[in-house]
Amino acid sequence: VAILDWVAPSVAPNINAATARVLDAAGIQTLLAPNEGCCGAVRFHMNDQDGGRAQLRALIDAWWPLVEGRDGQAGVEAIVSNVSGCGLMLKESAHVLRHDPAYADKAARMASLLRDLSEMLPELAPALLAAHPDGLGRGRPLAYHPPCTLQHGQRVRDTVETWLPRLGFALQRAASEAHLCCGSAGTYSVTQPELSQQLRDRKLGQLQGRGDVIVSSNIGCITHLQSGTATPVRHWIEVLDAALGGQPDL
Repeated sequence: VAILDWVAPSVAPNINAATARVLDAAGIQTLLAPNEGCCGAVRFHMNDQDGGRAQLRALIDAWWPLVEGRDGQAGVEAIVSNVSGCGLMLKESAHVLRHDPAYADKAARMASLLRDLSEMLPELAPALLAAHPDGLGRGRPLAYHPPCTLQHGQRVRDTVETWLPRLGFALQRAASEAHLCCGSAGTYSVTQPELSQQLRDRKLGQLQGRGDVIVSSNIGCITHLQSGTATPVRHWIEVLDAALGGQPDL
């Protein structure tokens, strides 16, 4: 059982729906925390640390009944984030609230349950392949941008790169610059637009032509890259969902 970190529903609601459908196809039940709000990361980017902590506490309050369990049911097994920037913030929540007597233990518990969606792939892929032994991607070429918040912040590397090819996709990263930022960087694209666009264009120069879709794992990267190209930029879970028939092909 997993709770999803529903983020940016007004920007890209399809990411959330696709995530739920793919988890369901792999036999994983999705639960939603009512009245879930922001994780506080954007406020921290703007150095509003008090405001960020307040949002983080409110988020913990929204999730806590599902973490503890309700109506005689056990608590959830994992909290799954489909946005790597939010996932990083939530994995760091134990550190951020370590001096808060009312929330330190709760934050530590939440952080211990948090998994980026890509970390679910070793469980998702075998279940999906059992139902689709010939694979799902059919060799479809995808260009992949691993977000900084995933590969450097969470230090989650090579999961998407390993498992999407096993599901039948032809995945390629930027040849020599996969480790570099795309220019989104939280609020950097707003506060430093000129430099941010330079980084974006450099990244797109490495990605375009490597696939008919550019995929990533963070809403900030996705929207920022999409602003500079006509090539579709999507979350990789959307492409996997389309291959499962959950939505029209992208």
